[in-house]
Amino acid sequence: MTASRLQHVVSSGVVLMVAALVAWISFTQEPADAFLFPRLIAIFFISLAGWNFVRAVTGLAKVGEGLDGPGFVNILPGLLVMIIHVFFAAKTLGFYLASTIAFLIIFTIYDPAPLSNRNAWIRRIIITALFMAVMHALFALVLKVQTPRGIWF
Repeated sequence: MTASRLQHVVSSGVVLMVAALVAWISFTQEPADAFLFPRLIAIFFISLAGWNFVRAVTGLAKVGEGLDGPGFVNILPGLLVMIIHVFFAAKTLGFYLASTIAFLIIFTIYDPAPLSNRNAWIRRIIITALFMAVMHALFALVLKVQTPRGIWF
């Protein structure tokens, strides 16, 4: 087994375990009505993760070179922001405020425009506001999903 294939098997196995954990949590929490949407997503998530894992183990997946050191360094800042968002900020600050901050930080990190560019900041803020408006409309108005409440929202 090549290193890139092994990397694909390991990573798809981790994703499958996360999918199983999400499914287990969504099907064991109460009230059941609040977890209808997460249950639908969990079923879809675990199905795709299982399919990906089987393809990785059997060698059917066309794997590339895998994630090298520089590639990992490139995604690390965004990954750290998302970990902080999911495990700390969303519950502390509230879903919408924490998501707004996380989106703006990630957008700023990966936007090639210089930090001193005023027009880039205006664009980042407008796109962040539009993104959060869509998120609010989707979760609160259309799906009526309960989001984590925090000290502000």
